Amino acid sequence: MKKFIDLGLSPKVMKAINDVGYDTPTPIQSEAIPHALEGRDVLGIAQTGTGKTAGFTLPMIHKLARGRARARMPRSLVLAPTRELAAQVAENFEQYAKYVKLDMALLIGGVSFKDQDRLIDRGVDVLIATPGRLLDHFERGKLLLTGIEIMVVDEADRMLDMGFIPDIERIFKLTPFTRQTLFFSATMAPEITRITQEFLQNPKLVEVARQATTSENITQNVVCFKADNRKLEAKKKRDLLRTIIENEGDKLTNGIVFCNRKVDVDIVMKSLKKHGHSVGAIHGDLDQRYRMEVLAGFKNNDITLLVASDVAARGLDIPAVSHVFNFDVPIHAEDYVHRIGRTGRAGRKGWAFMLCLPHEIKHLDKIEELVKQAIPRLEIELPALKNQENKKRAKKIDKQIQTNPAEKHQELKSSKTAQTKSSDGMKSSKDTEDKVTQKDTQKLPVKGLGEHVPAFLLR
Repeated sequence: MKKFIDLGLSPKVMKAINDVGYDTPTPIQSEAIPHALEGRDVLGIAQTGTGKTAGFTLPMIHKLARGRARARMPRSLVLAPTRELAAQVAENFEQYAKYVKLDMALLIGGVSFKDQDRLIDRGVDVLIATPGRLLDHFERGKLLLTGIEIMVVDEADRMLDMGFIPDIERIFKLTPFTRQTLFFSATMAPEITRITQEFLQNPKLVEVARQATTSENITQNVVCFKADNRKLEAKKKRDLLRTIIENEGDKLTNGIVFCNRKVDVDIVMKSLKKHGHSVGAIHGDLDQRYRMEVLAGFKNNDITLLVASDVAARGLDIPAVSHVFNFDVPIHAEDYVHRIGRTGRAGRKGWAFMLCLPHEIKHLDKIEELVKQAIPRLEIELPALKNQENKKRAKKIDKQIQTNPAEKHQELKSSKTAQTKSSDGMKSSKDTEDKVTQKDTQKLPVKGLGEHVPAFLLR
């Protein structure tokens, strides 16, 4: 098995790696780094959580150590689909470039243009950006991409899902033809294949796992259930989620709860908080500063449960996540792989649970087809729900009794006879019974016999 020392990285980069405590590269790193150091284009296909980020940051730092950047002309460019992933890449550069003098800028939304312009004007060796914000700077005349030596596209399939492919193509055309390109993706959709064929030059294919596979370290389960109506359905889901979380006990050190809709992220977060859980939420509509604070709290274990939309499904380097809970079945099967890839990282064990309603079965079928395995079904008994069902059944029986004239008549007869006995000892029980019978039977509808009913039928 290769060691980092065998990959040909510079002493300064090796020193930073040793400071972090790493010794053995992951498969994607040991395969991609030597080709990147040789200057070849690399097409890396690997599931999330396999160390792709270090697979391109380490050779970039090694190569960029020689030379200096000019104002508004960055020497390298890393494109990431989300703000969080871009920030994570920036953290990796800071970590591994601590002994190499490199200037870096992070261009993401939610941050002042003026501050970003100031960094670009000084000249940066490494520019990390989301596609939209990068093009905003370019169109304002604040940025030139003609000095790019190395370009990285990270999580390309996520770029496709988010509609960034036209932007990526435009950015490729703004960079020199002679650039080195490192292209990473977990899956290879036809559109991704087309782009790599157009913009990469004889790339070295590095594939360390079958496309769309899930880690063997992750124990997966799905809970299928149904409810009578949408309102009860939503409550049942939240009850199930809390029950699973509580059942996991000490195994659960922290976990991410994924929802398909932003509105559900807020609802689930409030529900968990109401029941005493330490919880935070992130989705695309939240302020960037708040999102970063929540992520920092989750990484520092100040927050145990993070409720998120798919903005957090990819690229976030939080190695010690023990559990992933899919509150909703992902609509796109590939998203399931990326979501549960947040756990079971770096050789650790992980657990993934998914809640599935009848109308979501079609999405579950596609997921099982993609990962080429059946996800085990899990049966969960919910005491709270059982009590609700018992109450509902009791109400149904009461309603049936109320709509049955004979039973209602007998019930009225018994109760009013007892009341009469206790209130008036002078009257005989027979007299009272006769009066109650005459009074109440007049109110009882008898179908099919008209208004005049023989008295003996009412006794």
